[in-house]
Amino acid sequence: MADEARAAVLARGLRVVRGGKEVLRELDFSVPAGSVTGLLGPSGCGKTTLMRAVVGAQARVTGTLEVLGRPAGSPPLRHRLGYVTQAPSVYGDLTVRQNLDYFAAILGVGRSDRRRHIDSALADVDLAAEEGSLTAALSGGQRARVSLAVALLGTPELLVLDEPTVGLDPVLRRSLWDLFHRLAAERGTTLLISSHVMDEADRCHRLLLMRDGALLAEDTPDALRARTGSDTIEEAFLRLVGETGQERPAP
Repeated sequence: MADEARAAVLARGLRVVRGGKEVLRELDFSVPAGSVTGLLGPSGCGKTTLMRAVVGAQARVTGTLEVLGRPAGSPPLRHRLGYVTQAPSVYGDLTVRQNLDYFAAILGVGRSDRRRHIDSALADVDLAAEEGSLTAALSGGQRARVSLAVALLGTPELLVLDEPTVGLDPVLRRSLWDLFHRLAAERGTTLLISSHVMDEADRCHRLLLMRDGALLAEDTPDALRARTGSDTIEEAFLRLVGETGQERPAP
């Protein structure tokens, strides 16, 4: 367990039941402030539900979940968080800059500061050259970067990113991971990033490994490999599955 005093996210006995099914099962974990923490596990294991709980968008959450020192979903957290869903949540009939201007206004970024924040976000995601393009005309990867730029408006303290690199080419994936680490190192931003791609694990400071709504392990990549005697995180994951008696093969 990471140092709770420095935790940007702290969960104790976190549970979500939906449609009579226990989606999250008594999770205990913490996400250190200023870290890049990976939430890894196969599709359907509960990663998105957990992220929705962290940003206060999930119903029927029980247990304790504190975010930046406040209960998850507290109104004062709205301007301190950035959230990117799996599907790009921007308007196709607006240009890239118009999208950012619209969301900056919603976030309460003052008109005098808006251009500076938008220019910074565009530079962060390398989309300045496309600022006048209609979002609908962009590639899927570019639309995903517009959504990320929206999340970066206002320099949030915590970024929650749900599979932000899915479907992207290797060069763009590497570029985004470089950005994530710059945000943590230079701005002190905390990032919680979900993925079902095990080879992204080594890009994270810490990992939360999930399966079937339960937390299998929480540690650094090196510590997880050492603990399980494994060469890769995927191998470590499979051994942890075996230890818990969840014998179905992992995707």
